[in-house]
Amino acid sequence: MSDTVDERIARVTFNGDGLVAAIIQQWDSREVLMLGWMDAEALRRTLTEGRVTFWSRSRQEYWRKGDTSGHIQLVRGARLDCDGDAVLVEVEQVGPACHTGTRTCFDADDLEAARGPELPA
Repeated sequence: MSDTVDERIARVTFNGDGLVAAIIQQWDSREVLMLGWMDAEALRRTLTEGRVTFWSRSRQEYWRKGDTSGHIQLVRGARLDCDGDAVLVEVEQVGPACHTGTRTCFDADDLEAARGPELPA
């Protein structure tokens, strides 16, 4: 038998502010779209309603992605990492994921990291 939503949420290690990092990934391409924050209630809504809900740290309120922009995120799956302190939410992204209008929140500022050596064949 499957765990209840409360039992699944109880496995999450929330930080001192009661939040967990939520990595949002396009379900089919595996493209990382954005990072948001969820408290237990935002996670509950995400797991039960089929749309991604975040906790806004700046506005101190819940926000469901796309309610104002129309750029919704339809949940396709959710996983907890091995330490329990991050959530991966797989979505079908409709429109841009970033509030700047870009596909992802990670295509604006390349930090130009050194590339590691190639592995031997």
